[in-house]
Amino acid sequence: MSLLFTTHPLFLDHDTGPGHPERPARLEAVLHGLRASGLDDALVRFEPQPAPLDAVERVHPGRYRVALEEFSLAGGGSLDGDTVLGEYSYEAAMLAAGAGLEAVRLLESGLGDAAFCAVRPPGHHATPRRAMGFCLINNVAVVAAELAARGQRVLVVDYDAHHGNGTQDAFYDDDRVVYVSMHEYPLYPGTGSLMETGEGRGSGATINVPVPSGTTGDVYRRAVDEVVAPMAAAFQPDWLLLSAGFDAHRRDPITGLGLASGDFADLTADLAALVPAGRRVVFLEGGYDLEALADSSAAACGALLGVDYRPEPPTAGGPGTTVVDAVRRLRDRSGWA
Repeated sequence: MSLLFTTHPLFLDHDTGPGHPERPARLEAVLHGLRASGLDDALVRFEPQPAPLDAVERVHPGRYRVALEEFSLAGGGSLDGDTVLGEYSYEAAMLAAGAGLEAVRLLESGLGDAAFCAVRPPGHHATPRRAMGFCLINNVAVVAAELAARGQRVLVVDYDAHHGNGTQDAFYDDDRVVYVSMHEYPLYPGTGSLMETGEGRGSGATINVPVPSGTTGDVYRRAVDEVVAPMAAAFQPDWLLLSAGFDAHRRDPITGLGLASGDFADLTADLAALVPAGRRVVFLEGGYDLEALADSSAAACGALLGVDYRPEPPTAGGPGTTVVDAVRRLRDRSGWA
């Protein structure tokens, strides 16, 4: 198996200021993890390209994009208590959004079985009209919207510890994109309840699995087996886009879940199996303990390469099984897959 991989020095120039958890050292941790795992030499590296304006504006109105650009070029500053731009942040965000589009192009040309985009700023909290939660442009949504516009069925799965409210908002009434989020609840941004399931044409195409603090990997694996896999069997997605946040790790400083790096190996492998090879793109989202991020991202990349790399064993025994049961019952009663 082959794994396309991209990152870029410009992502390090997105300056969030001293003490900010979403910092350039996160990408350095990802690269360190790949070297330490011995997987680095197996990667097929590619150069990301900035996202075309029309691709970004399928998700974010032009006024929003221009405002981000002007604010960044003027030196930036804080948009809210969490979200900061510097002089190069807009440029980095456009490159991060374009990385997934380039990954799709290369996968379609037959160059790999999957792609991992080690980008920042992350994207899944960015709504069509608002930057928030460290996120400026919604990287996964830009790619999902592009694929959907081409008639492709897209499954977006988000295992970041925080609910991807921006991705959900972008496709809440769109049946071409199924969005699944497994996240700690309640936690920032406060969205992602069990009953948020889509509306209009998209009714039933949003699935939230809001688990409590302390949830372990066995619960996540059960959610994939009992909720995500049956839905995918019915939906038959052409592409899997994975919002891979590693802040569900038990050592993460800003969350309370109980996963370990071995869980991310299992989850990534199980999710990748839902679509054919060559139709899997993974986007780095959260993960703020550097050692946990290094181990977990390498474990996920190993899974995409078909290599069993587990710096830690998978976890089990935490709460959350009743949430999976509730999601399954809700979908059964509603006639959803």
